[in-house]
Amino acid sequence: MKQLDTVDRQILQLLQDNAKYTIKEIATQLGMTTTPVYERIKRMEEDGYIDSYVALLSKQRLGLGLVALCKVSLKEHRPQQMAEFEEQIQVRKEVIECFQIAGDFDYLLKLVLPNMEAYQEFMNTHINSLPNVGHIQSSFVMKEVKCTTQLSF
Repeated sequence: MKQLDTVDRQILQLLQDNAKYTIKEIATQLGMTTTPVYERIKRMEEDGYIDSYVALLSKQRLGLGLVALCKVSLKEHRPQQMAEFEEQIQVRKEVIECFQIAGDFDYLLKLVLPNMEAYQEFMNTHINSLPNVGHIQSSFVMKEVKCTTQLSF
C-alpha cells in the first residue's frame, strides 16, 4: 500500500468537497491530465482510502425531524451477547450510527426518526425488547451546530 502524497491528499479533499466531481474537473483543478488522476483515485479505492461515494440527504426535507442520541448499557458483556446486540442494531434503518464506547455505557446510538411518537415506538419495539439491554439514556438534538462528513488529514 503506497503512502499518500500531496496530490493524493488534494484529490481526496476535492472528493470530500464534492464526490460528483468528474476526473476531468479534478485534473483541471490540479493542473494535471485525466489519466494520472484516474489512476490515483483507482489506487486509493483499491488501497481502502476511499470507502464509498454517497449523497447526503436532508433530514428535514424527508420528514425526519427528530435526532436522538441513545446511550445503552448491556446486562452481560460476553462476546456472544454483544455480537447479538450489534446484529440487531445493524438491521435497524433508524440507527444511522452505532459506537461501542468506554465509560458508564456500552454503546452510543444515533437515531433519526420523524417525531417523538416514532421514537417511542422504535424504543419499545426494537430496543427495550432486546433481552440483554440493561439501561438506556437518551438525549434529543435541539439544534445541529455542526455536521460534517469531511475528515481532516
